[in-house]
Amino acid sequence: MAKTLYLFASGRLGRKDNTLCVELEEGTKYYPVETVGDIYILGEVDINKKCLEFLSQKEILLHFFDYYGYYVGSFYPREHYNSGYMILRQAEHYLDGEKRLWLARQFVLGAVSNIRQVLRYYHKRGKNLQEIIDAIEPLEAKVPSCGSIEELMAIEGNIREYYYKAFNYILNDTSFHFEGRTKQPPQSPLNALISFGNSLTYTKILGEIYKTHLDPRIGYLHSTNFRRFTLNLDIAEIFKPILADRVIFSLVGKKMITAKDFEYRGGAVLLKESGRKTFVQEFEEKLQTTIMHRALKRKVSYQTIMRMELYKLEKHLMGEKLYQPFVSLW
Repeated sequence: MAKTLYLFASGRLGRKDNTLCVELEEGTKYYPVETVGDIYILGEVDINKKCLEFLSQKEILLHFFDYYGYYVGSFYPREHYNSGYMILRQAEHYLDGEKRLWLARQFVLGAVSNIRQVLRYYHKRGKNLQEIIDAIEPLEAKVPSCGSIEELMAIEGNIREYYYKAFNYILNDTSFHFEGRTKQPPQSPLNALISFGNSLTYTKILGEIYKTHLDPRIGYLHSTNFRRFTLNLDIAEIFKPILADRVIFSLVGKKMITAKDFEYRGGAVLLKESGRKTFVQEFEEKLQTTIMHRALKRKVSYQTIMRMELYKLEKHLMGEKLYQPFVSLW
């Protein structure tokens, strides 16, 4: 199975025959192209046109992160599975207000259901989260009756405010106290972790969309506009609580990432290379964790479940089966 290649240090990425060549200060490493699924560039890495053509030919996506560890964009090769029919179905469900709103509600319901599952999981393990769970449930009950995308996103935003407050109870670590969500750049260690974890989730789903007939530029909860990709943001809402957030709780809870893994630049807080490496290792392990799938009656990985979520969306768009979001049962 092809794996993700993470490049943290500065250097050069190139092609050597049928192999990817990474030139770093400590030496040169070679990676058979068949073993690479996608590439994450988190350092100052030079790359030339010849290499980009090679990656496009091999259908390998490149994801770029800035100095703060914030996602800035992707090299998305020409789609191999492009489908005019599917693009028309996606556009139809976007332009029809009722169809778009129905799908957007499903993404929010999936996100909130998984948020609730995370809260219940930690509540059962001694974290006093009942007050927050009780505050979220009436907001969740309003989702099916939302009459607009704006109303839906407002409710989803209110739910996440309560959810983020629960981080203080779950983590119980003064170094990772949550006082408010800040982005671009994050202004606290916990915000830096949340932003990094969310970005990994967005890009992983983007990579899975590339392997389907779906066009990532047409989203439903997140408006389709001149922004490059939005569908991956929609699907990510479902998976962020059970992937990115659970990884954060594990890393901080086990002291695998501590205050020493961050540096402060002006008002920005940066996750150091050591912290990023630890995070991606735990994140990749989480993606490959297998759980029993109710419908298939066999164990599948979270990464496989991501792809299956996209197949379910395709069937909905084609009118074969109504889309229902994945909800974790643990």
